[in-house]
Amino acid sequence: MMIGPLGGINPGFSLGQPGAAAATPMAQAAGPSFASVLSDVASKTVDTLKGAEQLSVQAIQGEADMRQVAEAVMTAEQSLTAAVAIRDKIVAAYMEISRMQI
Repeated sequence: MMIGPLGGINPGFSLGQPGAAAATPMAQAAGPSFASVLSDVASKTVDTLKGAEQLSVQAIQGEADMRQVAEAVMTAEQSLTAAVAIRDKIVAAYMEISRMQI
């Protein structure tokens, strides 16, 4: 299946070309918003960290296997590292936008 260079592109609005309607906003995309996805990722990260902490406390009390604790702590560390990387990218994007000329 081949796609032509610009044949099937429909930007969702017109720019006032002759015979076209006035500019209209694009239709709302289906699916969750960026804010809700970010919130879900943050809450899952917090849950992972809390689970690792609870398992660590159980290990101190002698109720959990050290292998399980090590896996939980490593998973929590990976989640936290990913969350920090996402935060850094968001801050960098914000700083880039704030430097743009109006």
